[in-house]
Amino acid sequence: MKAMILKQAGTPLLFSECAKPKPETNEVLLKVVACGVCRTDLHIVDGELAYPALPLILGHQIIGIIEKTGSHVTRFNVGDRVGVPWLGQTCGTCEFCLVGHENLCSDAVFTGYTHPGGFAQFTTANEQFCFVINSHYPDHQAAPLLCAGLIGFRAYRFTNQTPLIGVYGFGAAAHILCQVAVHQQRKIFAFTRPGDIETQIFARSLGAFWAGDSNQLPPELLDAAIIFAPDGKLIPLALKSIKPGGKVICAGIHMSDIPSFSYDILWGERSILSVANITRCDGDEFLRLAPKIPVQTSVTTYPLSKTNQALSDLRTGKIHGSAVVMPWQ
Repeated sequence: MKAMILKQAGTPLLFSECAKPKPETNEVLLKVVACGVCRTDLHIVDGELAYPALPLILGHQIIGIIEKTGSHVTRFNVGDRVGVPWLGQTCGTCEFCLVGHENLCSDAVFTGYTHPGGFAQFTTANEQFCFVINSHYPDHQAAPLLCAGLIGFRAYRFTNQTPLIGVYGFGAAAHILCQVAVHQQRKIFAFTRPGDIETQIFARSLGAFWAGDSNQLPPELLDAAIIFAPDGKLIPLALKSIKPGGKVICAGIHMSDIPSFSYDILWGERSILSVANITRCDGDEFLRLAPKIPVQTSVTTYPLSKTNQALSDLRTGKIHGSAVVMPWQ
């Protein structure tokens, strides 16, 4: 099969031919029809996440058609269309797994990081961590739901249904989350790179109540702020934008160093918390909700051989919404 392979952090992915994988007893073999591109992929390529399973096929927002099933697979059949997220497997027995916090499992397997991902024509996945995908969504529009949608939804749940929510970094996750919040009659305040008028217009087109530069204060204090951009300097800015008792929720897997800030902007029972991975319950709930709204993903597609270009466009902010690799184009 053809695949894009990371041989060493800091280098481009290599368009290569390699052996088609074989599913283990609890796995399905998938023909990958679409795979979303995520900022986490950039962090892996840049060496900001330690210990990837090199050489590595990245990609963890996979839509695939089951071509073969392992001998112990019971949930799916050949020909089924499924989605594969970042969380690829957990131990099921640790203190976190036993109380519904499998996202914190220390023995977890992650798609496109410690297990081969979807920037390839075929991949394998544990059947227990695959999702049924609603037929409402074509392949390329379904792919971003598997990480941008899921991690955004998990972060959103930490806002506790408050009405005024700031979003820093209006990319793949935020453009999905905005639609959920507007559907639930909450106000989204979108913060973008300074001067990025085009993205601010895009945010307002999706129903954002206000859109402005990330170094601005919103026109009113917020109940919560979610930070998707991996920039630690945004945390003090977000703290200044929220009310007493408000939350700043960091939704990325990696962030640059947070500068020191005075205690007065944290005082008043404001809090900072991080979101780590997702659970299958998050996935089940969000994937039931998305077609009811319906969430519509804005997508730019790339053939497999142009995955490096997709990563570059994501890095430089050229994409409004999500980038998706189509391995059979």
